[in-house]
Amino acid sequence: MAAIPLTGHEALSGILGSISIACWIFLLIPQLLTNYRNTSASALSLPFLLIWFLGDVCNLAGAAWAGLVPTVIAIAVYFCFLDAILVLQWGYYHWIYRAGGVGEGVQGKTDAGAAAAAVADGKGNGHGNGRVGEGVDMLGEEEPLLARQRSGSITIPGSQRPSRKRRTSSSATAGSATRRRSSQASNLLLDRILEEDNRGTATKTWMKNLISILGVIVVGTAGWAIAWGSGAWTPTPVDSGSGGAGTGATGPFGAQILGYGSAVAYLGARIPQIVKNARDRSCEGLSLLFFILSLSGNLTYGAGIMAHSLRRDYLLMNTPWLVGSLGTMLEDAIIFTQFHIYAKNSDGAEEAVV
Repeated sequence: MAAIPLTGHEALSGILGSISIACWIFLLIPQLLTNYRNTSASALSLPFLLIWFLGDVCNLAGAAWAGLVPTVIAIAVYFCFLDAILVLQWGYYHWIYRAGGVGEGVQGKTDAGAAAAAVADGKGNGHGNGRVGEGVDMLGEEEPLLARQRSGSITIPGSQRPSRKRRTSSSATAGSATRRRSSQASNLLLDRILEEDNRGTATKTWMKNLISILGVIVVGTAGWAIAWGSGAWTPTPVDSGSGGAGTGATGPFGAQILGYGSAVAYLGARIPQIVKNARDRSCEGLSLLFFILSLSGNLTYGAGIMAHSLRRDYLLMNTPWLVGSLGTMLEDAIIFTQFHIYAKNSDGAEEAVV
């Protein structure tokens, strides 16, 4: 059989497909690392994880039923493996870790540190957990009042001598006012430093995300070049009936049904996460890179299918995968908008952790 010439469309389709695979391979790793660093997965919606898992299981079953190449099936198994790890991680942090009191111990240390900081700033009564600071404020306010009551008593004019206690109280009051002014100045300076630090951190985060995406693109392109050079990947004629997802027009009907099932699962999975973000008015704890990789994988996958051919029968054959990949891009865009809105509402305190 004569070798099929490599056209520009075929090369572009192969490169985009390889980049898509690279995005899927690294997809869940940022979120797994974020959960590990935070010792919590509460930012994730459990229905989101379970429906996503169901979609990958349908994808694996459909690939196996259709008899796709072992590489495609191996990648589908890898997806299910990472999904299972993420679900187990969520369950561990939500039930076992929290029930063991470890999370409460960490939270207790955090509260203690916040209370100490509140006392140092003279703001202990801000949230009901700084009663010591409140007591200090009360003593500082009562002392001048008692001094004024003593000075207001009835005495013979000229017989009143300067009181050492009053001088001591006046000196203490002046010192307290000086310390408060110094504390306010320090807090203002600290706020400015933190604001600049938040801006610098946000810039670094975006730079890291950009570098990560460029790295994935390089890995995917290099993978395609190696596969093509070694003969592991060859151009596929449009008339052969092979789909971008690896299924032919005469493939099993059950595999097509599973393909549609996975597409519906992928589309529905993000809805609980979007609702949770809106209810919490926060995306804290979510990895922005996770959703960037998802968007990139869906974009390159759908574009790779259409770069291969725009024939009507070919696109109809790949409709489940096109709907599942390109349809979720709209939902990813909604989540990106939530990242922006909720970060802006918190004055930059919200950080997309990678």
